[in-house]
Amino acid sequence: MKLRPSTGSRGQRRLQASSGFTLAEVLAALLFMGIVIPVAIEALHLASVCGELAVRKAHAVLIAGNILDESNATTNWNSSAAGTVVQHGHEYHWALHNESWSADSGMQLVTAEVSFSAQGRNYSVHLSTVSPGTSAGLQ
Repeated sequence: MKLRPSTGSRGQRRLQASSGFTLAEVLAALLFMGIVIPVAIEALHLASVCGELAVRKAHAVLIAGNILDESNATTNWNSSAAGTVVQHGHEYHWALHNESWSADSGMQLVTAEVSFSAQGRNYSVHLSTVSPGTSAGLQ
């Protein structure tokens, strides 16, 4: 099918001639997209990194809480321990430390430290509680 120029009135020709975009408008739109799209992609990447780090820190806090709970349940306050937990395919290294609590000589400050790496950097979470210095303090 061949298209022929319209033979209508002069007003119709003007309408047909102005129905497309000019080169300047197309270039301005491409320039705008060239600026906005990389910024939007970087914002999405940053949100993804922050979300992953928040999830990993939440897992580390849960692991530290479980270690402290187990330590309190087994009255394992006077010894230090360490280990590794794999959760959701990621390794979390933990260590349990204790020291005398300065506010009361009969109490121990028990701290669980969980460390992990995310996005090429190392992070750690510390969770502490106060416990009796010896298992005799439970009587």
